[in-house]
This record gives sequence, C-alpha cells and structure tokens, in this order.
Amino acid sequence: MASIPTPRAASPTGTPADDRAGETDQPAGRQAYRAHISWEGKYTRLVVCADLAAGALAAALAYLLRFGGLVDFDLMPVSPTPYLILSAVFPVAWLAGMSLNRAYEDRFLGGGTEEFRRVVNAAVRLTALVAVGSYATKAEIARAYLLIVFPAATVLTLAGRGAARSLLHRMRQAGRCQHRVLVVGAGESAASLVRLARRDPSAGWSVVGVCLDRAPGRHSHDRLESAGFDLFGVPIVGTSDALEDAIRLTDATTVAISPQIDGERLRRALWALEGTKVDVLVSSAVTDVTGPRIHLRPVAGLPLLHIEEPELTGTRRLMKVLLDRGVAFVSLTLLSPLLFGLSMAVRLTSKGPAIFKQTRVGQGGKEFTMYKFRSMYVDAEARLAEVLALNDREDDYMYKAKDDPRISRIGKFLRKWSLDELPQLLNVLNGTMSLVGPRPPLPREVAKYADDVHRRLMVKPGLTGLWQVSGRSDLPTDEAVQLDLRYVENWSLAMDLIILWRTVFAVLKREGAY
Repeated sequence: MASIPTPRAASPTGTPADDRAGETDQPAGRQAYRAHISWEGKYTRLVVCADLAAGALAAALAYLLRFGGLVDFDLMPVSPTPYLILSAVFPVAWLAGMSLNRAYEDRFLGGGTEEFRRVVNAAVRLTALVAVGSYATKAEIARAYLLIVFPAATVLTLAGRGAARSLLHRMRQAGRCQHRVLVVGAGESAASLVRLARRDPSAGWSVVGVCLDRAPGRHSHDRLESAGFDLFGVPIVGTSDALEDAIRLTDATTVAISPQIDGERLRRALWALEGTKVDVLVSSAVTDVTGPRIHLRPVAGLPLLHIEEPELTGTRRLMKVLLDRGVAFVSLTLLSPLLFGLSMAVRLTSKGPAIFKQTRVGQGGKEFTMYKFRSMYVDAEARLAEVLALNDREDDYMYKAKDDPRISRIGKFLRKWSLDELPQLLNVLNGTMSLVGPRPPLPREVAKYADDVHRRLMVKPGLTGLWQVSGRSDLPTDEAVQLDLRYVENWSLAMDLIILWRTVFAVLKREGAY
C-alpha cells in the first residue's frame, strides 16, 4: 500500500483554495448530476431496445425456420397462424420476463456478471413457465419452435448487452457516463478506494470528494467550509457527521463507505442518506472475494458475511472440463487448415521446428509441456542473458520486451494477433490446461513465488484469463498476479464465458501483445 500524501493546506488568503474552487464548480456539479441521471436513463433504454430487438429477431428466426420452409423438420403439419401471433407477442413477453427478474436495475447494468446471470435466469424461468403452462392447458405447441426461440433469444440478448457494455466502457474511458462518487472512511481505507476507482476507468467512478470518518484534527477544521485539503488530488470535504452537506457540495450520486468506519457512524450515515436517491456502497474488508462465495448470515440481528471456500471440485468443475475439451476439439477441427498454414509459414521463414515446446508449471505444481508456434529463432534461450537489459518489466519476475531481437519476422505477426497461442488447444484437449485460468508460469518464476502466490497453482493454467483481457504484457507483475489470484478465488462458469467473450476484443485491440 502506498503511503497517504500529506493534505494540502488552505490558501494564504485565508479562504481554502479547494473551497473556493468548490464554490465556482457548484453549477458544473449540478450539470454533471443531471448528466448522470440522463446517461443512466439512456443506457437503460438502450438495453431495453437491444433486448426487444433480440426477442423480435429470435421470434422471426424461429418462425422462418419452423414454418418458412428453410428447414425440413419432417413433423406433423401445424397451422402457422397462431405462431405468427405468438412471434409478435414474444418480444413483449421476453421484456416482461427480464423486468420481473430485475434485469434492468441500474446497479446490475454495465458491470459484473450479475447482469448476465439474471438474463439467463429470466430465460430459464420463462421457458419453464411456458412448458408448465402448455402441459396444464394441454396446448399443442410446436417443440421445434420453442427449441429455437428461447436459446436464440438468450444468446442474442447476451450479445446485445455485451455490445452495449463495450460501448459504455469506451465512453467511460473517454471521461463520459461517470458516477460522481463521494468516498467516506479513514485515511488509508479512503485512499485505497480512490486508487481502486482510478485503476479501472470502465467502472465509471469519478471520485469528487472524500469525507473522513472523524475530524481531520490538525490537518484541517471540523467545519465543511474550511476543509481545503485533498487526498491524491481529491478534495477532503469534511467528515461523515456532515455527510448531507458534503453530498450537496459535490453533487455526488454515489457514496462509497470504507469498511473501517464504525457501526454507529455507518448507521447514522445511512439514516442521513435515506430519501436522497443517492446509491450507498459499503466496501467489504475482505478483498478479492466476490459473487456467490459471499452470503449474508444474520446473527442476533447483526448481518455477518458468510464466505464459502473456493469451489475447486464438484459438478461445476466437471462442466468446466467438458466445456474445455469440447471447445478444444471443435476448435482444432475447424482451425486445422489455419494451423497447417501457420506451421508451414514458421518453417519456411526460419530454421527450426514449427512448434515450440516449453516446460511450464500447472495445477498442483505439476510440470507439463506447453505447445506454441515458434515465434523466436532457435537460439533464443541461449541468448536470453544478452537481452535481459531490454526487459520492459520493472522487476526480474518475468522477461518481456517489445523490441526483442530474438523474435522472428513471422513471430512478430503471430504474437501481434495471438496466433502463436493456438497450439495450446492441444494442452486444453489433453487436460494440462484450461480455456480460462491463470497464466502458465515457468519453473523459475514459481521458485520466486511468495507463499500466498502459490494459490495460483490450485487450478489449471489457462489459454486466456483475467490477465489476458486486462492489459496482458502491459500489466505490472503484481497486478497480473493479483488478477490470477482473484480468478482462483471467484471462479465460475459465467466468469469463464465473459472472459472468453472479452478475449475476442482483447485480441482485436492487440494491446500488450508482444
């Protein structure tokens, strides 16, 4: 953790510089607040329209395939007229199902896996409702129609929401569509929240002020009007006792409360925020543990967090294995012409084999042979000592250089588009790797691991992972390790599917690919 910077003092004129800036910025703040409400409403309408289009397209597809003569199902003849009406009604029913499952709430849109989980849950419930309803009423519904419309609507809805989220993240990285966040807490915990907000621009957190959980003491005064200090450039606008005034001053739309604030102050803060339409988020003291592992368990009226162990075995893991093997087999079959062409290109442009084999460390610390297309000259390992000075990393944990002279001309092309990784599908097929997981480390890297970093070896390494979709080689080593640990702690099938989806865009952007 970096140390907290010393707060800046008030201006020599006696009126704190930050306070005067806040006075002049108040109209801009109100304008930003109105913009916040506006963009949230527009984004929700965009998602609703995308879901409506997905439902309409799925209904049209199901009708054309079943009754348009595009596919011969060789079934009993059925009158298409009722299904024409059903296809017209289906998009509205689809939206109603999503709404009843609370898939349009602002807190779920634009981030995390909960949004996609609610879409899938709504689809399953609507499918079950139709199945039970048809059985209870003895209605004869064409099964082929249903088997097309529901899966198609689900896939199209997930794709539409993924596209909408990508658009939102691009706008946030451009400084638009931001939540105005007021951080409340003690100095170090507040500083941690500020750093987290700045680390991930796609979260859309614009920290507009900090409220300390107690009077800043000698660094400032208790009164809000005389704060005049900042934390990492964010103005300190008072204490949690004057929370309403701080919200009014900053026009905050979200209040983020650190876990170090005591229960009595937290309760008073929540009372003060009732009826303000300001979102309240309380940070957990347990870091990097999210999603289904955390449940509330009330004990004597006190809500306690029940944290389950990471699910490393069981049915979901079996499903992951089946997904890995199935996708790897199909991918190798479909991509075999491309793989053959790339292997020939490697062989014809430089001496040596097309496939590079290297020992890596897998699940449980067991070593295995990893396959890649050779992107370097055959004497690359022998020349490693000569090029260590070119290392772009700030540490010697691993070696990465953008202008490594050992990389061949075809190797630069392969790395640019991540094509050199394709032979790792063989590792996925033989069970030594997974489609999604931590980066497969070298034995010399594992030898430098701290005790807690060994948790990366609790699961199979992946062809892609959180590190792949978050910056790849441009990431600092400690952040890449933290992402791998976060994956181990919070693995789920939904997370795997989202990472696979984001990998497509990470490859197309070619960021950190060298």
